[in-house]
Amino acid sequence: MSTNKRIKIYTVEDVQTHQSPSSCWVTRGGKVYDVSAFLPDHPGGDDIILKYAGQDIEEAMKDPGEHDHSDSAYDMMEEYIIGRLGNNANIVDENWEAPDDFHPEATNSAEDYEKNQFLDLRKPLLRQLWEANFSKSYYLQQVHQPRHLPYSARLFGPDILEICTVAKWYVVPLIWGPISTYLFLRSLLQFAGPLPAFTVKAALPLSALSSIPFDAFIKTLLCFFVGNIIWTILEYTLHRFLFHIDELLPDRPAFLMLHFFLHGIHHYMPMDRLRLVMPPFLFAALQAPFTRLAHIIFPAAMANGIISGSFTFYILYDCMHYALHHTQLPAYMRAMKKYHLAHHYKNFELGFGVTSKIWDMVFNTVLPV
Repeated sequence: MSTNKRIKIYTVEDVQTHQSPSSCWVTRGGKVYDVSAFLPDHPGGDDIILKYAGQDIEEAMKDPGEHDHSDSAYDMMEEYIIGRLGNNANIVDENWEAPDDFHPEATNSAEDYEKNQFLDLRKPLLRQLWEANFSKSYYLQQVHQPRHLPYSARLFGPDILEICTVAKWYVVPLIWGPISTYLFLRSLLQFAGPLPAFTVKAALPLSALSSIPFDAFIKTLLCFFVGNIIWTILEYTLHRFLFHIDELLPDRPAFLMLHFFLHGIHHYMPMDRLRLVMPPFLFAALQAPFTRLAHIIFPAAMANGIISGSFTFYILYDCMHYALHHTQLPAYMRAMKKYHLAHHYKNFELGFGVTSKIWDMVFNTVLPV
């Protein structure tokens, strides 16, 4: 059966949620049928079908003890077909262990698409998600089964859009390092005395740094460290409750595409070197409401110090994330590498910490490795 006919792909779990007279689905020979409308017309009564609602009926239809079926009965079923069951083979395994020299084999793109009918790695991916013919359940099953290519799969067709979705690891400190430093100095000078608004005069009076009182340094450093702590909380909560919003994700192609763009692609292709750090424009969009909130809650000097500390830890986070996937590391980071790779290859519903396990411990989401 060709997916070109827009036959939707479902999982067994999808079918099992339809077990009522108003919505009765069954499977047979890998096909999915919605037989709700047929229930009143079934010669053997609707109770026989409802007995197998949400299940496979292959054996039941062959069982003369249940109900005899003619060839025309099998032909009639084709009127009620709504889709087919997708491939349920799993790569992620609870017994998986990360070796120190982990180098996964490359995925054969043609074979992978033929086998799973999910995403064709030879074509831009977001367009395929926009035109998705699979359920959310099948999407989540497949997107958490890692694929590996020696290059970055394209999200967009046009180069001008594609370049916004990739970034080398050193782009993060190059862009956000100077911004973090600027905000730290601005906080320091604001604690020492008034400064013109950024929109009025962005340049800092650096000559005044030599006369800044000691207490201004202490206040700025305290705000900086508070920002460090705030980032670790954001790192955990964003990863767990935004990037892994799987259960609350609406079953619509637009939302599947957004999920894939934000984080799904990282689980789908976890070793992609150009998608291990956040593209600058995406982080700029994500940080905007949080930095705005900081300026609403705190005075400008405190807000800038806190944001500077958060940005600094974000830089550490993204660079460490890249290293966890692709670098030989000291002892602590080797342990965190095994922990983070287990999140990808063992259990993606646990182990949300990247720089540390502290909030996994607090919220009982530690992943045993």
